[in-house]
Amino acid sequence: MKKSINNFLKSYLVISLLFFSFVVGSIAKAATPESKDPIKVVIMGYSGDNIIMQIYGELISKLGYNVEYTPADYIGQFAGLKSGDLHIGSPGWDTTAKDVMADAWGSGTVLNMGNIGISVFEDWWYPLYVKDKCPGLPNWEALLDAECAKSLSTAETSPKGRFLEGPIEWGGTGNLRIEALGLPLEVINAGSDAALGADIVAAVKRQEPIIAWTWQPYWLPAMYPGEFVAWPEYGDGCYDDASWGPNPNKTHDCGNPTGYMWKSAWAGGESIWPKAYDVWKKFTLDEKTMGDLVYKSDIDGTDTMDVAKDWIAENESIWGEWLK
Repeated sequence: MKKSINNFLKSYLVISLLFFSFVVGSIAKAATPESKDPIKVVIMGYSGDNIIMQIYGELISKLGYNVEYTPADYIGQFAGLKSGDLHIGSPGWDTTAKDVMADAWGSGTVLNMGNIGISVFEDWWYPLYVKDKCPGLPNWEALLDAECAKSLSTAETSPKGRFLEGPIEWGGTGNLRIEALGLPLEVINAGSDAALGADIVAAVKRQEPIIAWTWQPYWLPAMYPGEFVAWPEYGDGCYDDASWGPNPNKTHDCGNPTGYMWKSAWAGGESIWPKAYDVWKKFTLDEKTMGDLVYKSDIDGTDTMDVAKDWIAENESIWGEWLK
């Protein structure tokens, strides 16, 4: 009889524990999403960043979150993150947003959610045949030559050479570098990242001299033989201390910093959508994956959302860990 009672108690205990685990698990599952308020995820004017944000947005949608893709400027987004008008920021690059990210994170209202795992570099790039017109490249001083500038000129910039920069909302500083180093060049902004790539490819195919903004990882400098201009090396004082660098009277007389792509988020959202924020902290990609995804969008012509959904469909073994 005693043995039967013990067996009964053991069975009862096992059943109770299983029931308790089920209830707790159900409550935890029901608690996500913690709020039905929309999470405003930044979308901007570059296919690569949009793919990243759409992968993230579609993943947290699987958890039941209400995602609202919200257009914002690359630099301007950080003001929106500070105020809470935006919640999940598009990646900031050390190469072009280092100072504004540091300011945002230092404000206490924007969280540094870690780097994505992608090292980046971006600067002025030219196809190799441009060296025939501008001997001395990649050294930046080759651009001081009047004949070099003439070869780079267009009807819009003549007699100055053209430097084709990214869209104006990317916050480029090519004009400050031109002024600081006395280059006979003029900045022309591309209308979009697609237009920038198309202009470069068209010039390469016609073997026309061009100097333009590009970056790594990206399919374009990997596809066409070329080099980045070699500038005076970047240092922390270059952008805000005129006495730093070769021109003692001007800032921006240097190359760009190198670094990573960084994730940011409005600090106030972590208590509202903690699981969604946890997923963003865990989110990582590598350079090869990023390059392949951008190639599918820019070259194959696949819509960025479709690129994102395809990656999700093929990589549950990766993102499944982020959602746990």
